[in-house]
Amino acid sequence: QVQLAESGGELVRAGGSLILSCKLSGRTSMRYHMAWFRQAPGKEREFVASISSSGDSTLVAASVKGRFAISRDNALNTAFLYMKTLKPEDTAVYLCAADMVYSDTRAPLYGYWGQGTQVTVSP
Repeated sequence: QVQLAESGGELVRAGGSLILSCKLSGRTSMRYHMAWFRQAPGKEREFVASISSSGDSTLVAASVKGRFAISRDNALNTAFLYMKTLKPEDTAVYLCAADMVYSDTRAPLYGYWGQGTQVTVSP
């Protein structure tokens, strides 16, 4: 069994920066692809960024490209989402996902999910 725990979300002003963390625990002997999604009230879950199990391959959504970046530290079993120049439309619950097989933009393909961390960007 795998557990994901996100942290780092908070209230920030527009133009500010945040770093989100996602700690993977449980079957850490296995390697997992990891990703970040976000979901705003009344909206569908949206892909933000993904990173392969080795960390060699990353993908960032066009909507946040140039402002967000993803990385991981496998020694810590943790993935990070670096967010800068935040906008009010970035306000959402940010969820971490992991899967052994898929590194993809499609949420249903991920087998494990965290509870999410709230990011609120004020104007």
